[in-house]
Amino acid sequence: MEFTSEVISLEVDQHVATLWLDREEARNAMGSALWRDLLRATAALGANETIRVLVIAAKGPHFSVGLDLKEASQRWLHDEGESTPRSASINITYDYVRIMQDSITSICELPYPVIAAVHGYCIGAGVDFISACDIRLASGDAVFSVREAKVALVADLGSLQRLPKIIGAGHMAELAFTGKDISAERAAQIGLVNSVHGTGASDVLAAAHELAREIAANSPLAVRGTKSVLNANDGHTVHEGLVFAARWNTMHLHSNDLKEAMTAFVERRAPVFTGD
Repeated sequence: MEFTSEVISLEVDQHVATLWLDREEARNAMGSALWRDLLRATAALGANETIRVLVIAAKGPHFSVGLDLKEASQRWLHDEGESTPRSASINITYDYVRIMQDSITSICELPYPVIAAVHGYCIGAGVDFISACDIRLASGDAVFSVREAKVALVADLGSLQRLPKIIGAGHMAELAFTGKDISAERAAQIGLVNSVHGTGASDVLAAAHELAREIAANSPLAVRGTKSVLNANDGHTVHEGLVFAARWNTMHLHSNDLKEAMTAFVERRAPVFTGD
């Protein structure tokens, strides 16, 4: 898969892809280059029909320290003599925030499961980033913080919208109002992460890849359908969700994957799925 970026790198091993946050010198701070290239990366990943699961990880000692405040300060702080009208400045800022939001949303819009493997700091926009993933794993050294209130901002890239469904309203309010740091252990207790693995990046990455391979061994058609049905539940009643699931299964009931599953069962062997 052809993709080049100064802040993101991609790898594909059979049916499992890994997207690396690759700005180690800046502790994977998230700036304009990431928002631009993340959209390109997810477009490339979504177009690759061989991929069944994506793991998101980070190079260096930390997953991400969040928004690149050095770059942001240059965008937000203006000299007194600047001639840009306030209304124009507001519109520019709004458009830029929407680009950042769209970049993170592109993660959860991928048709297959996305697993975050978090180590070290995962702060601010880093939490926004992993909240768009389907599954989150952490190493024992991981530290999480919805930090925006401490830097006079309102989290606006998805944490306030996605995390209440993951950790509940009370835990969300506590994290967002205080901006406090929490450990990997506390993150697991409140459901922010599924599980904690070892003490560093290599431990959680190994666990994420093991889980990814387990998922990839299933019918990719069924896994993608399951993600579609789960996503369709948002904003709908149980009845509406059941109707959607019934329609999806009806459309795919005669798939080759289902035939392979039934044949493998009769022949007492492991199925080999092709996704069609």
